[in-house]
Amino acid sequence: MHSGLILLLWLAAVAAIQLLPPSALAAALLACLALAAWLAPARSWRLIRRVRVLLIAIALLFAWFTPGEALFYDWPRLGPSREGVLLAAVHAARLVAVVCAVGVLLERLPLVRLVGGLHALARPLRLIGIPPERLALRLLLVLQYVERAPRGRAGHWKQWLVDESGEADAAPVTLQRERLGRSDAAVAVLVFAALIWWSVQ
Repeated sequence: MHSGLILLLWLAAVAAIQLLPPSALAAALLACLALAAWLAPARSWRLIRRVRVLLIAIALLFAWFTPGEALFYDWPRLGPSREGVLLAAVHAARLVAVVCAVGVLLERLPLVRLVGGLHALARPLRLIGIPPERLALRLLLVLQYVERAPRGRAGHWKQWLVDESGEADAAPVTLQRERLGRSDAAVAVLVFAALIWWSVQ
């Protein structure tokens, strides 16, 4: 399957998660968590840990600042509202589901194919004077550098400004291009047509 089509299907799935009602969202969240635990457990857990502050902020802002019926009748002014807790759960579930989807995508799709797919999707930008090759290659360089950057060391971002390798020549960077077949294009059109039809219903 073309990497651009994989990215389009992934984007459609992420968009569909935002349109699901709470009952279906719970099933989608469980499915995303199960897939992440099976296909990309370490990466997905690391990504969820990185957004934990955002999850806490979502819980506090929605639960305590959404008007509605008090969840605890003994502390009506200090406690959260029922409507706020529901909104916080919905938005947190959507965020965790998307983070799991990101973890699975980054784990299962090689970096070169990921950038190649983005290059294929960015081709229409050529019409407004933005070369997709430069955009894709710069993204590839950034992602490769982030992947090789040391983790777990305070202030390691400062080391990005210093070349400690001592190597005279950098490794060559290649951009992998894939040909988009008619079947891939047909699947992409059908998926997004169905998503647009669903969103307007």
